[in-house]
Amino acid sequence: MKFLVTGAAGFIGMHVCRRLLEAGHDVVGLYNLNAYYLPALKQYRLEQLLPYANFRFVKTDLADREGIAQLFAKEQFQRVIHLAAQAGVRYSIEAPFDYVESNLVGMMTILEGCRQNKVEHLVYASSSFVYGINAKVPFSESDTVDHPVSLYAATKKANELMAHSYSHLYSIPTTGLRFFTVYGPGGRPDMAPWLFTEAILNDKPIKVFNHGKMMRDFTYIDDIVEGVIRIQNVIPAIEKKEQSAAPYATYNIGNNQPIQLAEFIEAVETACGKTAEKIYMDMQPGDVPKNYADTAQLEAAVGYKPSTSIQEGMARFVEWYKDFQEELKSNT
Repeated sequence: MKFLVTGAAGFIGMHVCRRLLEAGHDVVGLYNLNAYYLPALKQYRLEQLLPYANFRFVKTDLADREGIAQLFAKEQFQRVIHLAAQAGVRYSIEAPFDYVESNLVGMMTILEGCRQNKVEHLVYASSSFVYGINAKVPFSESDTVDHPVSLYAATKKANELMAHSYSHLYSIPTTGLRFFTVYGPGGRPDMAPWLFTEAILNDKPIKVFNHGKMMRDFTYIDDIVEGVIRIQNVIPAIEKKEQSAAPYATYNIGNNQPIQLAEFIEAVETACGKTAEKIYMDMQPGDVPKNYADTAQLEAAVGYKPSTSIQEGMARFVEWYKDFQEELKSNT
């Protein structure tokens, strides 16, 4: 089949593209290569994909309405996996309009492309942050998600609403995936696995927010990709409810095994072979104290449950991180 994967040079996007390419699908990868974080990392990810004959890279911005419309019309994609977004809870406080352009306007151009060209299934990235400060755990897809505590979370909730409206109006099958703290080789430098690894290996202190009283459902990248690849084959049927009738679904995609921040730090220390100096700090604005996925619906839909332990996953990440840093040095 022919796929469009947005965010192809992003963390999850690169791994998803590679799985699709290895399975023999044709993939057009879209990315704008912005400077939000380390351009060399984005280029590294892209270089993992360029050798595949069945891959084509398109550098463009999601907010380019005419360009995206032309791309859809020309390529006639069968399925779309929309992973591109302006990520980061904390950065959404600094640069809110970046989130409007990428996450709201960008979602709109993708939905319109799917509508105008009869795409058979749109899978898109939502986030566990839509749950906000939810006292009930684990978080379930049936929980109310009307109280986001960051603009990033609000844009992801908006994406789900936009998808539902298009599914209802135009019978476009859409599936939203609420990702829970994804980590692994190729991960983002603004997230804890990278920040902690970098600091510990360079004998610098790490910042431990909320005085370590955080819980995260860390999910290894290979487990996430397996879920994405399987769910894109599960095309929602029209489900009639009191409010609407739409081929629409949302799923949590997480490890279903949240761990304390202290346990995560121990895993990083073990993988690095060093003990961290810790600076304990208050909670940051827009962050949440815990996230914990109820993954029963995803398991029922695709027969798969993540299994990579934090110790195993962080060992792989640290090994990759060291290799990547050596590669950066050799290229400078």
